[in-house]
Amino acid sequence: MQTRLLYQYKVKKMQENYLAKWLNNELTDEELEAFKATAEYAQYQKIKETTDKLSPPEFDIDQAWLQLNSQRTEKAPKVITLSPFKKFLRVAAVAAILIVGSYFYLGTLNTQVTTQMAERTELTLPDNSEIILNADSKVAYNKKNWDNKRNVELAGEAFFKVAKGKKFTVATDLGEVAVLGTQFNVQQRDDYFKVTCFEGLVQVSYKDQILKLPAGHSFAVVNGTITKQSITATQPAWMQNESTFNSVPLKYVLAEFERQYDFKVETKNVDTEQLFTGTFSNSDFNVALESISTPLQLKYTVGTLNVVFYAEDTP
Repeated sequence: MQTRLLYQYKVKKMQENYLAKWLNNELTDEELEAFKATAEYAQYQKIKETTDKLSPPEFDIDQAWLQLNSQRTEKAPKVITLSPFKKFLRVAAVAAILIVGSYFYLGTLNTQVTTQMAERTELTLPDNSEIILNADSKVAYNKKNWDNKRNVELAGEAFFKVAKGKKFTVATDLGEVAVLGTQFNVQQRDDYFKVTCFEGLVQVSYKDQILKLPAGHSFAVVNGTITKQSITATQPAWMQNESTFNSVPLKYVLAEFERQYDFKVETKNVDTEQLFTGTFSNSDFNVALESISTPLQLKYTVGTLNVVFYAEDTP
């Protein structure tokens, strides 16, 4: 037991010594390799990378030492070597930044969940609110501070079932949605932003507009054009493995096809700004192709990992 405690003590002292020398870039190659092998090295490295982005307050070490030395000169007028004390101040200053930096690093660290093409996932938040994330989407939230601020950042599309409590906010690049407890869907893709309320009431903020959206209604912005619609569905179509569109430019339909099947879509002699109204399957590749091409009188060819849509009269 005593041997083990002595070993742990030696390891701890070695790490403390290596940390100080590491901060001053004074480790030999052999010492650096030994330091990297410790369990704490990865944590020190993350904190250092975060603090490198911070700007420490200006501190003139030489001036501070001159002031201190001038006060001591009256009592003990002797020559003192400056370098050891300056080195100590540098290590202390960097260590202070690391401590402050680690606080901000841990305090702002977000939990992120991402889906790839043709992938969907579900997650439960700390308050038991639920999120179902559609393909090629990402959400981020601060798990540590969740009780104080229920805020989710979204890029892509997700269905939310929010537990009652404090204000719950979903922020996107195009707009923001705020609720207290309800079920709703948010979609944000490039210049496409759509919010659909299925239960309760949500507040949508878009640029200088703020509106209340009750259950059974949707608010959409496509290429800067705002539309409002009534709905009868009780949940998003994509949760039933379908993608539904109502007067939406074809380019957004094809982009959603790419996300659901992870196939690259190309077009030839096709107006991708023409409006499309319809539904395609997210689980049957061939049916989806027919559902898109038939209403618009398009043809298509399928490659290994790509699909080409083209007009019937294309050479």
